[in-house]
Amino acid sequence: QVQLVESGGGLVQAGGSLRLSCAASGRTISSYTIGWFRQAPGKEREFVAGIRWSGGSTYYADSVKGRFTMGRFTISRDRNTMYLQMNSLKPEDTAVYYCAARGRSDIYTTPSGYDYWGQGTQVTVSS
Repeated sequence: QVQLVESGGGLVQAGGSLRLSCAASGRTISSYTIGWFRQAPGKEREFVAGIRWSGGSTYYADSVKGRFTMGRFTISRDRNTMYLQMNSLKPEDTAVYYCAARGRSDIYTTPSGYDYWGQGTQVTVSS
């Protein structure tokens, strides 16, 4: 079983920055690929960024490339912390942001590819 808890959301003006965190725990969580997704009202959940458990390579959606950075800290084999540094935020970045865990090494960009989800954290960017 894997537990994911997001934090760090809030209200920020356009052009500002926020840093989201995802505390992950569970047996061999270090072996899971982690993804960040977001869902705006009335829209489908979409992929934002992902990091592989093996090698730590990252992948970003085109809409956030160059503005968002994802990283991962391994505290222990059963505890990891992921962050999503979001810079130059735009009103269209407003959404609930989720972290998700996938028990395979490749980064999947669709929600169905992930096995565990956090409860989400709200990010609101005002114009």
